[in-house]
Formats: sequence, structure tokens, C-alpha cells
Amino acid sequence: AQIRYSIPEELTRGAFVGNIAKDLGTDVAKLAAANLQVLSDSDSQYFSVNVNTGVIMVSERIDRERLCGQNPRCFLHLKLAIENPVEFYRIEVEILDINDNPPEFPSDEVSLRIYELASLGARFPIQPAQDPDVGTNTLQTYHLSANENFNLNVKARTDGGKFPELVLEKALDRELRAFHHLVLTAEDGGSPPQSSKTRITIQVLDANDNHPVFDRPSYGARLVENSPLGTLVVKLNATDVDEGPNGDIRYSLSSHNSAALRQIFAIDEQTGEIRVQGNLDFEEATVYEIEVEAKDMGSPTMEEHCSVVVEITDVNDNAPEVILTSFSSSLSEDAPPGTVVAVIHVRDRDSGEQGKVQCHVPPDLPFQLRKDYEHQYSLLTSAHLDRERVAYYNVTVSASDLGSPPLSRHTILPIALADVNDNAPQFEQASYEVLVAENNPVGSVLVTVSAADPDSEQNSRLSYSILRAGGTDPGLDPTRYLSIHPTSGQVSAKLPFDYEQTTYLQFHVEVSDGGSPALRNRTLVHVFVVDQNDNAPRVHFPRAGEDSATQFRISPSTAPPALITKVVAIDADSGRNAWLSYHLAEATDPGLFSVALRSGEIRITRALQETDASAHELLVVVRDAGEPPLSTAITLVVLVEERGPEALQGSEARASDGGGLPTITLYLIVSLVLISTVSLVGLAVLGVRCL
Repeated sequence: AQIRYSIPEELTRGAFVGNIAKDLGTDVAKLAAANLQVLSDSDSQYFSVNVNTGVIMVSERIDRERLCGQNPRCFLHLKLAIENPVEFYRIEVEILDINDNPPEFPSDEVSLRIYELASLGARFPIQPAQDPDVGTNTLQTYHLSANENFNLNVKARTDGGKFPELVLEKALDRELRAFHHLVLTAEDGGSPPQSSKTRITIQVLDANDNHPVFDRPSYGARLVENSPLGTLVVKLNATDVDEGPNGDIRYSLSSHNSAALRQIFAIDEQTGEIRVQGNLDFEEATVYEIEVEAKDMGSPTMEEHCSVVVEITDVNDNAPEVILTSFSSSLSEDAPPGTVVAVIHVRDRDSGEQGKVQCHVPPDLPFQLRKDYEHQYSLLTSAHLDRERVAYYNVTVSASDLGSPPLSRHTILPIALADVNDNAPQFEQASYEVLVAENNPVGSVLVTVSAADPDSEQNSRLSYSILRAGGTDPGLDPTRYLSIHPTSGQVSAKLPFDYEQTTYLQFHVEVSDGGSPALRNRTLVHVFVVDQNDNAPRVHFPRAGEDSATQFRISPSTAPPALITKVVAIDADSGRNAWLSYHLAEATDPGLFSVALRSGEIRITRALQETDASAHELLVVVRDAGEPPLSTAITLVVLVEERGPEALQGSEARASDGGGLPTITLYLIVSLVLISTVSLVGLAVLGVRCL
């Protein structure tokens, strides 16, 4: 048999459960005699039986939630054992729930993080409260404190569980309210009901819903060109009301900027400082417009743009430029003044006064600048040019601007003067005097005439030739004796000179250049033939045959200093080479006769004696004064006889000492005087011309 009892939980010890004797219909005394025992299926003895009364009592605290949890029905099973006879009775005690437990949230505080851009209707589950009671005593409902943004939705599960959800009814805005504080109450269905609360703190997470904002729509700055690298242009300031990465701003140059601008300016992505990192050149750009963007670090990123206008102030940093529009580096030396040599264009990339340019050339050069119009000049010749005086000019064109301080540029124009055949050749000497020894070798150089022509190249290539001099003997053709090298001017002998035939020769040497037309000049050359001792004296009287002697007869009574005879000799040479001296080289009686040194007279020096020989042989030597001297000899035989002296052969013999000069000697003297006079006159004329 099975007996069932129902008792609420949490009864005190000794509380009545049931009367087993009554319910079994057994006498109490019999139960006591039957040795009644209570056996429990659990580890704990929640019940006991009073054998004297047959009453089952609670012996320990019974917590239904601990025993059965959320089971809707909770039973404790007992076994009663009776002896004599043995009988077993099963007793089932149902433990009824009482509202002894309020709903409990897992935590007194709940934190939620919700993005501010969460869509309306979004649900945010809250961890439910737990109520170990069952039935109506368990959790029945939730209540949410009043607020503008959230409603409460309680979601029921098939197992009876209730889960609260916050439903977003109004959009969140972190920038207006970053935190929301709500109270969620859980209430059971007991009587009286029990409840518990949890505080819900909702942190509105920032969504990147705000773009950065610059404090100005545009920025302006002014810099001088050539500002040093690192110069601060402007410091940008942008703010973003978002927080965290969404409000963390990075600055950068927009991709709309050109690559050239990016090389000139750089921006610090953290501070927004724009600084110079390249060369600022006013001449390349007077204004720079920089597009800048500020981006936050949200996802997705939001950005804002602004422009920075940088005005560049010009400084005088560019020297003027000189550009040759037209230029001829070669100029004919006969170009008249005013000839255009070059057309020059000048410019300065600076602006204002700093871009105005003035040009000039050195005043000591035969050139001048003419300003044709703004920025253009012509370089002209200002005087006559002479290549032979100055063949090459380096004309420095100086261009200066009006900046402070001024900048300038110097351009050198090399101008070479082209030669014109405007100069005739000039001999180094107006005339030449040449002394040539006779018997000169053929081909020997007598003189070198030299001329110079200040012109150049073909105009200075000289050619020499020999011309007959006016007033000379037509029979004396200089080209018969002489030749001249056409380029070196060396005058050479074609024949040896013979002083005895030609003592003097003059001719012109003409030089001509290679210009067109050719220019010429002449010089006079005087050739004086110098005598050489190349002729031995020749005895003119007395005449004697070859290898024979000439005989003279004198009386034995001839008294000294009687003239016996006179040796007359001539020398075809001149000067010292023709100065003759007579010498008695040998004689039969050296003391009987003498020979006059200069006149060649042979005289008796003492009276003849009977002991003297009747025939005397005399060897007379005639010698000139040349170097080395040349001589000739004649043998005379003087016979001493009673007959009178014979007439001198070829001349009149005079006994007296006062005989006149022979005709040939007179001719020689006159010739010597004439030659000396001509020489003196020539030397005088030469001296005057040199002076």
C-alpha cells in the first residue's frame, strides 16, 4: 500500500506530517509491538515516527528548492517496515512550495555598451533573474524604470522562463548623453509577492557619426620666397566631437594637390603644422593653394577639407639672364662703325623694380649697346677696327637689375676679327748692303731679305722676286748673277763674282702678299764685290820672253846713282792687293845695284871698277800686299861695255832721277780714288737714311 502526504516546505522540526496508524487503520499499540522502522530513500532523515502515537513528524528542515530545484512537483519517499509479519508500506510526502525566495538577478549592476548608431527596435537581452520557487511563487514579471530611449520586452520561453530585453525606441546620441541609468525590477507571483532590482548602466558607444570640423573654412599665409626648409606656414586646428579613434584626427595633404606642390610643402599628421620642405620660387608660382584634409580614425573614417592659400613674396634672388638672339663671332675688320654684331634679349624672372634690367659694355672697347626696345639690345661697333692692332675682343655684356642689393650677370662675347688685306708687306730694312768676296762659291747665300705682313693667313703669305734697279747698267742683269728663294727671301749667287769685271751691283727685291688684290713693296739691295788677291803682279816692262832674260848695256864709266832701267809691273787687283813692291832677290854683285821699293827703278850704287865682272845678272821680284801675297820675278842681265846705254824697251830711259809716273800707275791711282769716293758717298747716304 502507498500513503501520500502533502506538507509545505520549511516546516519546523516536530511539525505534524500525518498519523500513520490512523491512515493504515492499525492500532497504535500494535505498531509499537511490531517494531516499526522508518527508512528514507535520501541521505537525510527528514521525517521520524512516534511509535507511541503513530504520528510522522518533520525531523529536519526541508528546502524544496534544494531537494527538487525547479521541478514542479517534489516528493520525498519513505518506507515503513513492520515485523511479525513483515510488511512494507510506502509513504510519499509531497513537498509543497512556499514563496520563500525572491527573484534574484545575477548581479546588482548590469553594464551595457551600445553604439549610438544602433537602429531603432534593436534588442539588448538582460540576464534574467532567477527564482528557485515554482508555480505562482516563481518569477512572474519585470518592470523597467521610466526613460526616453528604452522599453522592456519580456520574452517567455516554452519552459516557462522569462527573459527581459531592452528595446531601443529612440535613437541614441552619445554626444548628447553618453550614459543611461535604468532600474529593472523582477517580481514573483507569491502572496505577498517578492521582488529584486538590478541597476542597468548603459554606456553609449561612440559611433563615427561626426566628421572633423576646422576652426576656419580656409587659412591664409604669406611667405618670402627661398624661405628656409622647415619654416612654419600655418598650424591647422580641427576638432571631432566623437571620442576615441572616432575623434582622433590625422591631417594630410589632399590627393588633389599636384606632385610638385607635395614636394614643396609637408604637413604633420598629428599637429596639423604645414612646413616648407622644398624651394619656394616666386618666379614659378606666386600663390599656392593647398588642399588639406582632416580624417578621424573611425570605421568608416570621416573627413573634412579646407584650403590654405600661401602667398609668396618676391625677393631679388634671380640675376638677369642674357640671351643671344643673334650673334656673329667673326667680324670683318673693315666693318664700318654701327655694324650690328649681336642682338641681345635680357630678362629677369623677378618682379617689379627687381625685374628691370640695365645693360652696358666696357667703355674702352670699340663697341656700344643700343636699346632697341624693352628687354632687347643691339651690340654695335662704335669705331673702326684694326685686326693687326687687336685681333680678338672679349666683350663683356653686364646686365644688372634694380633690386637692393642689385644682382648682375656678365656674359662674355668672343669676337674674332676677320682679316682684310689692308696692309702691304714691309721690309725690315729700306735697303740692304752686301759685301761679297769675289770668287764666291756658286749657290752661296749672299743675303736674306725679310719682310713682314701684319695680315693673316693668305694675306700674309709672302713671295719674293728680283727686279732690275732703275739707272743701272743695262748690261748688268741681276738675274744673271743672282737668284732669290720665293718664300724665304734668301738671295743666292748663280755665278762667282769677279771684282776685276764687276765691282758693284744693285737691284730691287719685290715682295707681294697672297691677298686679292695682292699688295707689294720693294727694297734696294746694294752688292759690293770685295777684291780678293787672286791676280799676281804682271811685269809690263821690260818685256821678256818666257824663260829668257832681258839684257841691258851700261858704260864702265857710269856713275852712281845712274838709272840703269825701271821694272814696271801692274796688278789687276785693287787696294792692298794691288800695292806692289820691288825687291832685288839675287845679284852677281849685290852691292853694285839697288832696286827702288815702290818705283822699281834699278840704279847703280857705286862706280864700276876694273875688277868688276863684265856681266851682272839681277833677279827682281815684284810682290803685291795681298794676304797671302802673290809675286812674279824677272831676270835682267846688265852688260858692262864701252858702248852707250840702250834705250829702255817700251819707255823712255832717263838718266836723271826726276822721271814722271808711268801712265798705268796713274790709271791705278785714279781708279783707287774713284772707288774710295763712291764708297764714302754710299756710306754717307746709308747713314742719312738710317738716321
